[in-house]
Amino acid sequence: VQGVLEILAIPYTHSGVLASAIAMDKPMARHVFTSLGLRVAAGMVIERRTLAWGDPMPRPYVVKPIDQGSSVGVYIVRDGDNLAAVEAAEAAYGERVLVEKFVPGRELTVAVMGDRAVAVTELRPRTRFYDYEAKYTDGVTEHLVPAPIPSDVYELARQWALEAHEALGCSGLSRADFRWDDSQAGTSGLVILELNTQPGMTPLSLAPEQARWAGISWPELMTWMIDNARRPS
Repeated sequence: VQGVLEILAIPYTHSGVLASAIAMDKPMARHVFTSLGLRVAAGMVIERRTLAWGDPMPRPYVVKPIDQGSSVGVYIVRDGDNLAAVEAAEAAYGERVLVEKFVPGRELTVAVMGDRAVAVTELRPRTRFYDYEAKYTDGVTEHLVPAPIPSDVYELARQWALEAHEALGCSGLSRADFRWDDSQAGTSGLVILELNTQPGMTPLSLAPEQARWAGISWPELMTWMIDNARRPS
């Protein structure tokens, strides 16, 4: 979409073509994160069909399409859960998938506005994990902002979100997602999962919610986004 808007010289909000493409390509984004020294979950890219032959790593692990958003096509394969492995092997989201070690603990997210990491939200889904339904169905997930976590973890998540935003070349608004294994000492359990260059703007969405918490109203957020829009020449 960004490429079409560039060709047509139509102004648009948030990140440009390159940043959006790199962020959408999860393996490539992981390379950028690790080059910055940001911790990611142990993982690998494999052919999807090989999941039917056996586990690529010890369970539990997560299977993700390499280029989808909103947790579409994501499966958590746990001990004794062979159905999830079969479904993941047969899902129609490309021939290659990213397989990552499942990180237990808590789901965190950070919105970035330009050069400012706004806040950290903890997400507590009432389903088994923060999937598409949990993201877009009212009442399924509890949002806690600011996240009730230690200050060092809170500030490190904000720092990493801003570093990732800048390294990918993002502009406008982005949102970085994390897992924090709170059984680990200090900040050692924090891992970055991915960065979304087009964060949701629905009534349930996290970036507008963080903006409200920071004292930025919806009209003010819209004005800021328009003022910081990309304007192809």
